[in-house]
Amino acid sequence: MKISSIVQRQQPGRKVQGIAAALLPFEADGRIAAEAFQNHLRATHRAGLMNAVNMDTGYINYLSETEKLEVLRWTREALGTGVPFVAGAYIEAQQGDIVQLYRKQMDIIVAHGGIPILFQTSRLHGKSSAEKAAAYAATCRGYPHVLAFELGPMFAPNGEIFDEETFRRLMDIPEIKGMKHSSLDRLTELERLGLRDAHRPDFRIYTGNDLGIDMIEYGSDYLLGLATFAPEKFAERDRLWETGDPAYYALSDSLQYLGNVAFREPVPAYKHSAAKFLHFVGRVPSDLTHPKNPRRPEWEAEILQDCARRLGH
Repeated sequence: MKISSIVQRQQPGRKVQGIAAALLPFEADGRIAAEAFQNHLRATHRAGLMNAVNMDTGYINYLSETEKLEVLRWTREALGTGVPFVAGAYIEAQQGDIVQLYRKQMDIIVAHGGIPILFQTSRLHGKSSAEKAAAYAATCRGYPHVLAFELGPMFAPNGEIFDEETFRRLMDIPEIKGMKHSSLDRLTELERLGLRDAHRPDFRIYTGNDLGIDMIEYGSDYLLGLATFAPEKFAERDRLWETGDPAYYALSDSLQYLGNVAFREPVPAYKHSAAKFLHFVGRVPSDLTHPKNPRRPEWEAEILQDCARRLGH
């Protein structure tokens, strides 16, 4: 893709839809910090972003079914009736029919007023485009609003980046209103945007590229784990882009600096970076993560403090 065609895609003044994948925080004694979680959801909503829970950032691959249900209950309680949120439907650890497993998860999410987003399953890896699309179509049939997921394998082994035919077929499923794209490859995402514009303009591409958060400039919306570090700053950045304020660039650069620090390899350890950052700014009671999650080194705190300083904390 030529640089000239990339620049031509820029969309100044566009209103961006931002979704923050919420970190699930822990108390110093290792219990889930439910009150801090709910307060953070409320703060994110007040800032103007939608919340996404039971995502990778919320340790969905480590939570029990009971814990996932608790997260949904806490979310609904925190946000109140009628406030939309996104929640992950994750079936990788379960046995049975793929469609039935997904729909069971989706029914629970919808019952709590959430929008389901379908985490990929490795059981569809290697299937044809038609077979994958048929499974998604059967899974989504009858639901009012579903999101899909492209999760690069650097995040989780059940993820995959679809080929172009599969992507087109998924866009043809009317219940799927958008897709979170997490390849960390901006050229692949730009190709997705071009296909979207030509094939189904109302379909939303939510960038999951924490290393390229300026993808909003080219037509992506976002669903980012990085946004849970500083939801108010992300919302401010979005408003600056919409109004054409040149202060957008300095704030975007500061947020990207944080993203480059937090999302270095091993990528899943970004959740420990998030816990350290949110603990430093007083949002969560400890810097603990789920015990199965990779950890960052002790010196992480010093560089995250510099990230916070750049953002005015």
